[in-house]
Amino acid sequence: MSEAPTISKQEAAAILKFYAEAGVVDLLNDEPIDRFEVSRKQLEEKRAKRGNVNPALSPRVAAATSRKSTSPRLTTDKPAASPIQAASTNITVPDQEKIDEARALAKSANSVDELKELLADFKGCNLRQGAKNTVFADGNPNAPIMFIGKAPGRDEDRQGVPFVGPIGQLFDKMLAAIDLDRDKSYITNIVPWRPPGNRTPVPHEIELCRPFAVRHIELIKPKLIVLMGNVSTQTLLETNKNILSLRGTWAEYDVGGEKVPTMPTLHPDHLIKNPASKRNAWKDLLAISARLKELT
Repeated sequence: MSEAPTISKQEAAAILKFYAEAGVVDLLNDEPIDRFEVSRKQLEEKRAKRGNVNPALSPRVAAATSRKSTSPRLTTDKPAASPIQAASTNITVPDQEKIDEARALAKSANSVDELKELLADFKGCNLRQGAKNTVFADGNPNAPIMFIGKAPGRDEDRQGVPFVGPIGQLFDKMLAAIDLDRDKSYITNIVPWRPPGNRTPVPHEIELCRPFAVRHIELIKPKLIVLMGNVSTQTLLETNKNILSLRGTWAEYDVGGEKVPTMPTLHPDHLIKNPASKRNAWKDLLAISARLKELT
């Protein structure tokens, strides 16, 4: 049997850095690892060191939650990109402490601009390490209709704006087909940072970003919501059903006690890869247009 090749420390470090930038969060071992148990023990150790202080109330969160309420200040200007500084490539699976921090920060936002600032400062999600920009939103925050996608792609990450590039071109055509444009719509994603290689966000990434997306909807208060693709549909409607079985079917999303009509439909990325699905997307657009006219 030949001996296994050896590598230098520099080579090993380069490989680990590549894995981190590619979004690898776990290693495979011979024996299974109970991640819930590991997370629980880590949380107990942190609480013990802090003297059982509530881990959710970190200094950053405490400062955010103590802010005085201010009147929402919405702007119709297209948001500028939020550059992300280079960060450490250490990859960790977030525990409940990070999720609690995300919820507290999101809840503390009293305006869309404040939410954007808090999200740009949030460092609990690994995706921001490899992203060029925090892609927050585009369009008119006072518009009656809100479109929510999954996560930024390469073009969105570069420009800091959702739904641009080939996907954005098709999306704009879809809007125009029902007499809408970006000035008459508001557009965002569940996840504001591009996953490496445009992969689908994993559950813990979605869970960390969900509170900001939920608060975003609460602050915008749209009259109609359009969920584009699996990630936004499954996350906000809390379902495991596939978008192909849900598209074209009206649902309701609770926004501050008000039931907002919500339509799951196909993402432009899916339509580019599956042109035959455009017929179904057109049916959805017609239903969306008719309902929007009823509401406005």
